[in-house]
Parts: sequence; structure tokens; C-alpha cells
Amino acid sequence: MLDAKEGELAIALARKTIEEYLKTGNRLNPEDENLPPIFQELRGVFVTLNKKDDLRGCIGHPYPDSILQDALVDSAISAATHDPRFPEVISDELPSITIEVSILTPPEKIAASPQELPQLIEIGKHGLIVKQGFYQGLLLPQVAPENNFDAVDFLSHTCLKAGLSPDAWLTGAEVYWFEGQIFSEKTPAGEVVEKQF
Repeated sequence: MLDAKEGELAIALARKTIEEYLKTGNRLNPEDENLPPIFQELRGVFVTLNKKDDLRGCIGHPYPDSILQDALVDSAISAATHDPRFPEVISDELPSITIEVSILTPPEKIAASPQELPQLIEIGKHGLIVKQGFYQGLLLPQVAPENNFDAVDFLSHTCLKAGLSPDAWLTGAEVYWFEGQIFSEKTPAGEVVEKQF
């Protein structure tokens, strides 16, 4: 787990990365930032950008395939410039964008029958990944409470995110869960808080 100061540093790294990339086209070198040792640990991470409460970009590393500082830099640039759902963020937008960073535990396949899944999933605690063949979709833990989903809604929407039918979780798709520690700016470049659900 990151402490509050480390959460602030994670947000600051994401914001500085985006500012630098939009201004110069250069990738920030996190080695220059003198970050605490936890930023050298392998972690999954997502960076979410919101503009006036609307999603503006969200991309990350579901699996701990990179050290945290590198995954943060990569995810921040991708959220701002490579989310296929949105046009690239431009520098003039940054003062109106809040940044959220989700630090993830490694995903684990849920060892249960499909019928048991809704009873096991805790809204606000678990994020979900649904996989079937080449299809894969992920929803972060904060998505369910922010959209008033119950467990069945959450499973169905994760299937839809994967490009599958909403009941694919009942008909053979694999379901994985993970947890997240979520830090977010309350206002653009403002106070950083850890979200609790």
C-alpha cells in the first residue's frame, strides 16, 4: 500500500509526465524525480483523466509487468494521447482536468461457479477482468459504486467492455478480480485524496 505522501507523488508524476509530453513530445524520465523505493516495485496501474466529471481518458497496465514509476509514465501519456474513445488531450485542457491514479493488486481468476460470482464480488473493493478468446475487458473498482452497479450489473458491463454479450460471465468467459488503491485530485492540480468506497 502507498501512504498519502506516496499517493501525492504518484499523481504529481502523472501530471508532470502529461505536461512534459504535451509541451515537448518528450517522455519524462522518472529516474530524475528521486521517488521513494515503492516506485521501484512491480505494480499494475491505471491513470484516469476527468474533465468536469466526464471521463477524458483512462489507460493502464492491468498486470504488474513494469515498475510503478515506469507504468505511471506510460499510462499517463497513453491516457492523454492514446485512448481510442477520445481525441488527444491538448495543453490548454490540462488546467480543467483532474487526474486519478489506481494502483492495482495482481488479477486472480475467481475460483467459483458463474452462479456464485455475484455473491462473492464486493462493490467498491473489487475490479473485474473478463476474458474469452481474444476478447478482454477491465473495469476498475471505482466504476461500480460511481455508476450504482450491483454485482450482476458490474459483471455484465465488464463483459460489454470486452466486446462480449452481457451474460458472457454465465456462459464460459473467465472472470478475474483485483483490488485497487485509488488516489485522486479533488480539483485540477489540487489536493490529493485517497478514495474510499
